[in-house]
Amino acid sequence: MSVAAQPLANDHAHEEGHHEPTFIEKYIFSTDHKMIAKQYLITGLIMGFIGIAMSMLMRLQLAWPNETFWIYEVLLGRFGEDGVMDPSIYLALSTIHGTIMIFYVLTAGLSGTFSNLLIPLQIGARDMASGFINMLSYWLFALSCVVIVSSFFVEAGPASSGWTVYPPLSALPQAIGGSGLGMTLWLVAITIFIASSLLGSLNYIVTVLNLRTQGMTMTRLPLTIWAFFVTAIIGVVSFPVLLAAGLLLLMDRSFGTSFFLSDIYIQGEVLSYQGGSPVLYEHLFWFLGHPEVYIVLLPALGITSEIIATNSRKPIFGYRAMIASILAIAFLSTVVWGHHMFVSGMNPFLGSVFTFTTLLIAIPSGVKAFNYITTLWKGNLQLNPAMLFSIGLVSTFVTGGLTGIILGDSTLDINVHDTYFVIAHFHLVMGISALYGLFAGIYHWFPKMFGRMMSKNLGYVHFWITAVGAYGIFFPMHFIGMAGLPRRYYKFTEFPYFDDLADTNILISVFAFITAAAQIFFVYNFIHSIFYGKKAEQNPWKSNTLEWTTPVKHIHGNWPGEIPKVYRWSYDYSKRNKEDTDYIIAGQDFVPQNVPVQDNEEEMNE
Repeated sequence: MSVAAQPLANDHAHEEGHHEPTFIEKYIFSTDHKMIAKQYLITGLIMGFIGIAMSMLMRLQLAWPNETFWIYEVLLGRFGEDGVMDPSIYLALSTIHGTIMIFYVLTAGLSGTFSNLLIPLQIGARDMASGFINMLSYWLFALSCVVIVSSFFVEAGPASSGWTVYPPLSALPQAIGGSGLGMTLWLVAITIFIASSLLGSLNYIVTVLNLRTQGMTMTRLPLTIWAFFVTAIIGVVSFPVLLAAGLLLLMDRSFGTSFFLSDIYIQGEVLSYQGGSPVLYEHLFWFLGHPEVYIVLLPALGITSEIIATNSRKPIFGYRAMIASILAIAFLSTVVWGHHMFVSGMNPFLGSVFTFTTLLIAIPSGVKAFNYITTLWKGNLQLNPAMLFSIGLVSTFVTGGLTGIILGDSTLDINVHDTYFVIAHFHLVMGISALYGLFAGIYHWFPKMFGRMMSKNLGYVHFWITAVGAYGIFFPMHFIGMAGLPRRYYKFTEFPYFDDLADTNILISVFAFITAAAQIFFVYNFIHSIFYGKKAEQNPWKSNTLEWTTPVKHIHGNWPGEIPKVYRWSYDYSKRNKEDTDYIIAGQDFVPQNVPVQDNEEEMNE
């Protein structure tokens, strides 16, 4: 049940009498959801560029494995002596790159930014349910970022067992250099990150359930809010399982327990561990790991729903089907984790069960893709950068999803497991799709965050180079994966069988460098527009949702007077009057949610 306009006195929302915050209160320890959203965004972008830098070092090594590069020595220190990359640091780069991009950029950077920015603004709330918990969530995230990056500065190097940190490599500090202090820091960082994520998720859930403005029923919520709400629920269900796995792994490492270890020999020495199983860790990790795909993807899909409807000037097609597909994806995401473990020796019957549930998830995913395409069909398309990135997301979601059908089938997956085919699949369907959602959201809501517009022309350059480059990187990877090229190897020159694939690796690396360079256009556009961009009007995209009814200049409590009431759903675009002579509001092809139902219109069946 929605809550009527929240009392101004209770949440200190009125501007009058609200003391002017100090610099530290406003920009550092802020409890204002809009400022916390900016903190998440800028921290997430910084982590993103650290992650991209790591992938560039890996691509340089893979393309020219026998060459020396001074950049290795500059960035990697003793691991890049004489311009030659140490094999151990390649695995560390791969581990930390995956961890940063999946958790720190696409989970916290995407969900943390837009859940914070949009939930109160789009449901008509003064702020989050708890401003303090919101602030605490961000600072735990920031602390976790510092811990994970600091692992590069320990003597033996950062964690080096892949982003999945499978034992026994991750459970035995003496196994390799990257199993030592760097691995412990990884586990500490992830523990802090999970605490941050859970605090944030609980706050989002409570805010959506309890603080909606008068008239904002659940079926009038924008699809962005549905996506953020369900993502938060998935996080609350699945992140504690990874926390349990991480704590058990810490105990195996430091306190002599045997949860994940049994019958281990190192250099002829028999260790005392008995009775544990690394497969148990795999089950615990992937019970988070697959829902994590949708924790990353659903916010991007929600953002895309809003942007495609707004820029097609059409109602979103199949609103209730879109909600149902979000709920179905959330449920199914918790019963498919075993498809990551087809080669772990699982019972073939269990493999067939996980194959069935995995292929089942294609149905709600297909519903979303078809509904996006139908919304675009015959729309009055406004092809601004946000819209282009949203359409790009639909493209990569479909193309990446198709290869998921192969990997979801146990008999087919066994042939390409742990090859570049897997890398290509999940980078397209999860990585690139979610990044496109992040970029689309930034271009679309930048005026709401910073009160200025980003350059459209620089946005076009950014999109087209990124879009062509992304397919240039990951499309050829499918073929080298089908040829059997295994992932996580730092060079393939020892295997004559792979000599024919060397040129393809060079091609992929060239596309990677070009695509990474294109992000400079985005960084310049982002920073320059914050200070010198064209000043934004209140509703630059002619959108219906409540955030565009707030003043351009941010104020405490979002609205200066009463919170607006809601009378309709958020997708009344190009709605005609009963006589079909004009739009509902003459000369205006959108009807904001706070506009009462007119005499000359038929109410939509929300």
